[in-house]
Amino acid sequence: MAARVVILAGGEGRRMGGDKPGRAYGATTLLGRAVELAWTWSSDVAVAVRAPAQAPAGLGIELLLDRTDLEGPIAGLAAALADARDRRHGLLLTLPCDAPHLPSDLFERLQESLRSDQLCAVAVSGGRRHPTCALWRPHALDVLAGYLATGRRSLNGFADACAAAEVAWPVDPADPFANANTPQELARLQPRAA
Repeated sequence: MAARVVILAGGEGRRMGGDKPGRAYGATTLLGRAVELAWTWSSDVAVAVRAPAQAPAGLGIELLLDRTDLEGPIAGLAAALADARDRRHGLLLTLPCDAPHLPSDLFERLQESLRSDQLCAVAVSGGRRHPTCALWRPHALDVLAGYLATGRRSLNGFADACAAAEVAWPVDPADPFANANTPQELARLQPRAA
């Protein structure tokens, strides 16, 4: 089943010094690299941002605006789930904008692990979940209001509320889910350093 892919890029990137999506990665940017990866899994790709200025012109993909009443990645996920449900997509794959080495089998393995009674499948590496790298059923949106009513905003917590499947990847020789939150981490993830 084909999926809608949405890149979550609405964060402020404070530890990066701002504009994380626009930071150089090889010959492109972190967001440009995320778009390249997204297109390997679907021709239906969008990027979720807090404001249109966070996505540079010329990406050639649709912009979704994060829910303004929420902060953090869950604001982008909420917008993406609503959009996927409105468009009647069967599956939604979310990706972060700052993990340039995601595994090529990400979508395939998440899809294979998703049982009919589960609303999402989440990537795991080194014993750590990566809820921005997840495959969601759009009707997970039905669970979101109740989850938010508890005052919680964690993607990990929401994945738990959706009875998440977990799919593990090895971290040897390198963690494919390593992400860049600081300039130093980005320098280590550059293509020449990989």
